[in-house]
Amino acid sequence: MKYVDEYRDPELAEGVVSAIREKSRTPVRFMEVCGTHTVAIFRSGLKELLPETVTLISGPGCPVCVTAPEDIDRVIMLCRQPEVTVATFGDLMRVPGSDSSLHQEKARGADVRMVYASFDALELARKHKDRMIVMLGIGFETTIPTIAAALHQARQEGLENFLVFSAHKLLPPALDALLSAEEVHIDGFLCPGHVTTIIGTNPYQKVVNRYGKPCAISGFEPVDILQSLYILISQIEEARCEVEIQYTRAVRPEGNPRAREMMDEVFEHAEGLWRGLGPIPQSGLMLREKYRAHAAESHYDLTVPPAGEMPGCRCGEVLRGVCTPPECDLFRKRCTPTDPYGPCMVSSEGTCAAYFKYHPE
Repeated sequence: MKYVDEYRDPELAEGVVSAIREKSRTPVRFMEVCGTHTVAIFRSGLKELLPETVTLISGPGCPVCVTAPEDIDRVIMLCRQPEVTVATFGDLMRVPGSDSSLHQEKARGADVRMVYASFDALELARKHKDRMIVMLGIGFETTIPTIAAALHQARQEGLENFLVFSAHKLLPPALDALLSAEEVHIDGFLCPGHVTTIIGTNPYQKVVNRYGKPCAISGFEPVDILQSLYILISQIEEARCEVEIQYTRAVRPEGNPRAREMMDEVFEHAEGLWRGLGPIPQSGLMLREKYRAHAAESHYDLTVPPAGEMPGCRCGEVLRGVCTPPECDLFRKRCTPTDPYGPCMVSSEGTCAAYFKYHPE
């Protein structure tokens, strides 16, 4: 606890801000990839502390927000099967599909259960063997090992009624997609500490080697983020380009090999469909052949037509860092946290929700 409190120390933060102001000479644009970082930056007022040379832009780091509209429509199809119970994390409940949401389907009588962990869904499968329990696999590398572990256990127990709809996303390919598109100028990445505890630092090397963009693996306290920004600024000013770990109290360069082994046993890489970024090769996951009987698409036809953004919604552009929420005509008008129009306002980690709560009008 003392170690965590130190990273909330205002005096320590003030010292890092002074170091940033002294070091920063070159105008830079850094993207914080993680939605938790976005919220922390706004909640702590960090943007107001930085010199004019440093600009922060938000990226596609909210797993609910980047879930493609087509995948939401597939989830709705699952809800409408009479023998299906859908288990989901709470943030997905209000994300709109083409004509409905999980929240609306539940209100109409669908069996939708909010769970806090994948093993809660597994317990539902044990208790309700007359129903198909479908766990919605939404999330990045942080949560994927837990889904994999639940699938492994289900196979061990012979629970044929435990299914997973995999809309998982792998983060490093999205950074590659953002940089190769050259739509937004990015000088470096503030990378998520929790994802990196699993994958380690090696997956970011492509960003460094191919694009020459530094990466700082950051924790989530204000001083963590400021120290990570200092790392990035130092690399820019010293003409270096590396992957550096600020979040040393949790992240190791090799990550968590056991968690990755579990992921690799259950899942194989596939094309991922991202809201705002479209299809990205090798950025999604599908169940391997020996686990395919637990895939929702093996039991149900989940074919849906292509779906676009809601009319007027600029969530896709927000996720790419092309625009900020106030540049959307719907922001604070048609789209608010109590009546969200797009997913970036729905999720607690969404950039629009963070702007609404913390950004002055």
